[in-house]
Amino acid sequence: MPEAVSAADMAQLSLRIRQLAREAGFQRCGISDIELREDEAHLADWLGKGLYGTMEWMARHGAMRARPHELLPGTVRVISVGLDYGPKEDAEAWATLNNAERAYVARYALGRDYHKLMRNRLQKLAERVAAEVGPFGHRVFVDSAPVLERALARNAGLGWIGKHTCLIDKDGGSWFFLGEIYVDLPLPVDAPATAHCGTCTRCIEVCPTAAIIAPYRLDARRCISYLTIEHDGAIPTEMRPLMGNRIYGCDDCQLVCPWNKFARRTDEPDFRARNNLDTATLPELFAWEEDEFLRRTEGSPIRRSGHERWLRNIAVALGNAAPSPAARQALESRRGHPSELVREHVAWGLERYDGERGTRNGE
Repeated sequence: MPEAVSAADMAQLSLRIRQLAREAGFQRCGISDIELREDEAHLADWLGKGLYGTMEWMARHGAMRARPHELLPGTVRVISVGLDYGPKEDAEAWATLNNAERAYVARYALGRDYHKLMRNRLQKLAERVAAEVGPFGHRVFVDSAPVLERALARNAGLGWIGKHTCLIDKDGGSWFFLGEIYVDLPLPVDAPATAHCGTCTRCIEVCPTAAIIAPYRLDARRCISYLTIEHDGAIPTEMRPLMGNRIYGCDDCQLVCPWNKFARRTDEPDFRARNNLDTATLPELFAWEEDEFLRRTEGSPIRRSGHERWLRNIAVALGNAAPSPAARQALESRRGHPSELVREHVAWGLERYDGERGTRNGE
């Protein structure tokens, strides 16, 4: 702790940090300690059951996620912040999901990648704190290291972890990003948020692939976000008919959450939809060659998954779409693609058109 800051100053400093966070563009800010033993046990059980799929980094750094002082020695507090990203009314998302000709992209991925934007703002926030108190030990995180961000944010009072495992703020829903600053300042901590899901199970019931296998328990291997973004191989055939037109991520569990009627809409320019991703048709996006894909997804989280997975995902969505000349022509255009992965999913889509996969409900 900087010598210029006494214990008596900590409460005033915590208030100042909240003010600086608002000035940096964050709608939420809270402070927690680093005690996460119960969450560590929950994580260990989840990992032990293999529910993380092929995300080996989850298991590799499992314990460290719940031990901030091991990730950054000297850490005694965590400043958690939230940044709203819900750009439009949820009715528009439902309209896209119900239009089989259009592609559904998770709302967070429609615009610029939030990681860089939040990291820059968090770093500036840390610099402003240092300007107030002098140099202090800290490190900024935005989904970039083994951090239990939702548990820390819950303990900082930003919201509770819902049955779908997303963080929910009773005054602002769940459409917001999280970021953290690990610090060596013994700041006073906030009261943890209390849970308000009650008996509601809408998120569990709406999940297209039944990935929420129990309240607060997600099987990533069945999750459309995992399958379309993290998974790098063939999508299991039994999952494909259930994915509908979701080509990058899935928002159903958030769209159906009653608390999102309180979600705060934002017109952050960086989060506005690019390349008409909120209205584009499947054939339009399937036509992107790799150079066009790289150009259009520059600065977007979508680029990380790569062109091959992009085509794989859209081939599945085209196979789920109502038969049309445009959709069939799109699939036919990729029948001879160099990637075996793409060819296999294109063949599956064409077989669906020919009725060889049974009904459109996957039976």
